[in-house]
Amino acid sequence: MTTAPPTRVDRTARQLAELSLEGEDGRYLGSEDDLLKRFGVSRPTLRQAAKMVANDRLISVRRGQRGGLYSDRPDATDSVRAVARYLRLNGATLHDLFVVNSLIAEQAGALAARCTDPGLRLELAEFAKTIPDAETPGDTVRAENDLVALLTRMTGNPAIELVMAIGHTFGMEEERIRFFGASEDRRKARELQAAICKAVLEGDEDIARLLMRRRSALLEEWFVQAGVAER
Repeated sequence: MTTAPPTRVDRTARQLAELSLEGEDGRYLGSEDDLLKRFGVSRPTLRQAAKMVANDRLISVRRGQRGGLYSDRPDATDSVRAVARYLRLNGATLHDLFVVNSLIAEQAGALAARCTDPGLRLELAEFAKTIPDAETPGDTVRAENDLVALLTRMTGNPAIELVMAIGHTFGMEEERIRFFGASEDRRKARELQAAICKAVLEGDEDIARLLMRRRSALLEEWFVQAGVAER
C-alpha cells in the first residue's frame, strides 16, 4: 500500500502548525501577506492550510486592526469531544466506554481517598450533603456525573481525568439508554454515592475501590436490562 505524497496545502499546514508551536499561546504569527511571503505559496493555498490548522485549534484568524494569524491551543474540551466523536463514528457504544471506565473508576476511587487537598475534600463533603436532594432521574444523572468528575480531580492524575471525561461526553450524547428511571434505582444510586463519599473522606482506599466496583456492577445490571451489554 502506497501513501500519497503531501500536497502543497498539507506542507503549508504543517509549517503553520510548527510556527504556532514555536511560541506561546496568543502570539502574533503575521498577516496574510506576511505569511504568503514567508511560505512562498498562493493565497488560496495559504487559506486552505490556515483552515486546516484552525480546525485543530493551533491558530486563530483575526480581522480588523492588527488582524492576521495568531497561535492558539486546543483545550481539554476540544480533545475530549474529538475523541468521543471519533469513537462514535467508528462504532463504539456507551457500553464499550463503560467497560474501560469501570476499571479506571475503581482506581480513581482509591486514589481519591489519598487526596489531601483541603479545597477538594471540602467540595466532596459539600456534595455529600446534596445527595438526598437528587430525586428525579435527571438529578441523579447530574449527581453521578458531578461525583465522578470530582473524584477524578481528586486523583491528581490528568490521564484519568481525560479518559473519564471522554466517557462522560460520549454518554451525554447517548439517546437510546436512560438510567435511573425507577425510584429503586435512584435510591441505590444515592446510597452508593453517600458511601463512596464517606470512604473517600475517611481515606479508606480499599473500601472506596470496593464501592466503585459495586457501582460499576449496578450499572452493568442496567445495561443488561436495557439489552445493550453485548454488541
